[in-house]
Amino acid sequence: MTHTDDTTDEVGSPADPGDTVEAPLAEIRNLRVEVGGRAIVDGVSLQALPGKVTALVGASGSGKTTTGLALLGEYPPGAHVTGDVRLAADGLVGYIPQHPAAVLNPARRITALLSDIARAQVRHLPRGQRRAAARERVLHALAEAQLPDAETLLRRYPHQLSGGQQQRVVLAQALLLGARVVVADEPTTGQDALTKSRIVDQLAAVAARGIAVVLLSHDLDVVRALADEVIVMRAGRVVESGPAERLMLAPRHAWTRELLAEQPEFTEPEGATGTGRPVLRVRDLTARHRNNTRDTTEVLHLPRLDLRVGESLAVVGRSGSGKTTLGRCLAGLHRDHGGEILLDGTPLPRSLRDRDRVQLAAVQYVFQDARAAFDEHRPVLHQVARTAIRLRGAETSAATREALATLVSLGLPEDLAAGRPGQLSGGELQRAALARALLSRPRVLICDEITSGLDPSTRRAILGILTTLLHDRDDLSLVLITHDLDTAALAHRIAVLDAGELVEQGPARRVLTAPSHPFTVSLMKTATRLGSRL
Repeated sequence: MTHTDDTTDEVGSPADPGDTVEAPLAEIRNLRVEVGGRAIVDGVSLQALPGKVTALVGASGSGKTTTGLALLGEYPPGAHVTGDVRLAADGLVGYIPQHPAAVLNPARRITALLSDIARAQVRHLPRGQRRAAARERVLHALAEAQLPDAETLLRRYPHQLSGGQQQRVVLAQALLLGARVVVADEPTTGQDALTKSRIVDQLAAVAARGIAVVLLSHDLDVVRALADEVIVMRAGRVVESGPAERLMLAPRHAWTRELLAEQPEFTEPEGATGTGRPVLRVRDLTARHRNNTRDTTEVLHLPRLDLRVGESLAVVGRSGSGKTTLGRCLAGLHRDHGGEILLDGTPLPRSLRDRDRVQLAAVQYVFQDARAAFDEHRPVLHQVARTAIRLRGAETSAATREALATLVSLGLPEDLAAGRPGQLSGGELQRAALARALLSRPRVLICDEITSGLDPSTRRAILGILTTLLHDRDDLSLVLITHDLDTAALAHRIAVLDAGELVEQGPARRVLTAPSHPFTVSLMKTATRLGSRL
């Protein structure tokens, strides 16, 4: 670990066999992190105990991730840090980030990313046994991380995986490393109900092996299921902490009570469905991933799908079902596909590079990982304004004024809009990403899991913005790629994908309450069972 000069890295003393409480594998004491004179974490302490799950919960920007990364000795650039971070002698820390693509080398296949770790662990074996032993460790780790069809997955690059698959690859890396402490930053982000249930079981199994788990999460159901201790954060400070059961049943702080409050139900979208003219049509779409220069794997087959003017379409399914691949095909980000995608009856070029400015402006894509979509060295305002300049030919001054007005209308203060991406929380960056897409004045807005990593209050705000946009702009249509059935309920229609196939589509109410395909039935039952279990 590397710390600033103000932070010590000490080794915890081993627990006495007669002690009733085991010594922590990692400990933070009175941590304070300042960036630009502002404290983003202030006075935070926690212990990571063997076999226990400590959950940090709070709104976006509350300091959860900064606190978790402190266990790895990582801090924002230019941070001034005080306090102690202590690790036991065997306290290797593994980290599962909220946005896994940022830590997976895009130029290397998954097999290389995992085999590098495994090979280092079998060097004690005779040379002739090492390759097979490393392979066995890799396959075992992938199975533990709930990644089926490992042989196919190992041949792919990170960008050929869904967000959920990428996250489980990083989990497999942590398991391979033999970490004694695992920091799981929103580990169920972007996961469908079936996969989320398995991830909960997996993290519980990790803790059962004596590993300390530090869970950073906005998903209160997951926190209820897993946590032994809960720490509630707000604006960088701990406002309440205690045993999970007590805190969940009898919160003492007003902010905790607000965070745990029942979420209000969203009303069904207004307007008729299936009666307007199609703005976007998909015909016989077949998308492939290239495993190597001569071999491809079909990952999506869609005979027919329409998106009508003023309509919102939710695309749901398990992680790896083809949801993101569909969105990327629509936006011209995945060109290895056959069939047709028509905008107002005119075929769209497969590649983004071959689309003209009008076509680029008409179909906009908002990524799940908003942070990776911004240049960290340039002010957010300039990057948002660039869309209007590049796609609409707007003057710089006019584009900047429009960008600022849009950002403020989406709830981003002017001072943050003028800052760089690193100064914004995940929820704030997602607002900025949405503003950037809106500045092109799109006809079709594709939102890929844009609320999956956000706390409940921020999630409600973003969904409220989307609902308002659809109501206020008659010419806008939405594609909501989501694992969350509550989010899908906001749409006019739902399309269900399973293993790259469109298995069901129809009005949202009908699909959610009376599904006809066995997979959809299973998805609904698992979501209900997960909620009641957690």
